[in-house]
Amino acid sequence: MATKQEEQQNNQAGRHQEVGHKSLLQSDALYQYILETSVYPREPEAMKELRELTAKHPWNIMTTSADEGQFLNILLKLINAKNTMEIGVYTGYSLLATALALPDDGKILAMDINRENYELGLPVIQKAGVAHKIDFQEGPALPVLDQMIEDGKYHGTFDFIFVDADKDNYLNYHKRLIELVKVGGVIGYDNTLWNGSVVAPPDTPLRKYVRYYRDFVLELNKALAVDPRIEICQLPVGDGITLCRRIS
Repeated sequence: MATKQEEQQNNQAGRHQEVGHKSLLQSDALYQYILETSVYPREPEAMKELRELTAKHPWNIMTTSADEGQFLNILLKLINAKNTMEIGVYTGYSLLATALALPDDGKILAMDINRENYELGLPVIQKAGVAHKIDFQEGPALPVLDQMIEDGKYHGTFDFIFVDADKDNYLNYHKRLIELVKVGGVIGYDNTLWNGSVVAPPDTPLRKYVRYYRDFVLELNKALAVDPRIEICQLPVGDGITLCRRIS
């Protein structure tokens, strides 16, 4: 039997060192190994600076994890994305990962209800020389998407769309984004494993916000699994990300 002191020491040693971390790996030591071996040594200096700046923010749990940022960056390069969209920006870590991956004439339509958070990271984005790729719009995304669909000229024009916003609107976003992403393009929905709560028994004690949004995440996952217009791949990166490739 381990003593209480030994248990506390083991817990302390196993904790993630990254503030606001998101990982579904059972072993904290394994997650730290991935970060220290493969992520941090290759992380662009601007992304490191923005990650460390965001770690000091009281809502840092909202940020994209460093390993997911690396994943998004290489994914965008693999699909040769040029015209992209991001719904939910926060301080802009995933936005910066995207901007760095796009060619110099690449574009990102970035939407968030809070400009103040975006402006925290903006000096870092500007210093990285990629701010010209970003069209930031403050406010709810749904009215913007509705207007784009009504205009008609944006149908099938986006190579990649990343959604990390209000989970209770994910299905509303999907209904619109499937028209705006091109055939062969990709939509990425973040947090689709939602702190692992998607498999939690009904009586599991959960934080209030986790419990509230869980049903919306479950509903999204079920809907994506049977949507004939897409191919999907759900990955346990960060807090879970589901990639949807439009096929029709």
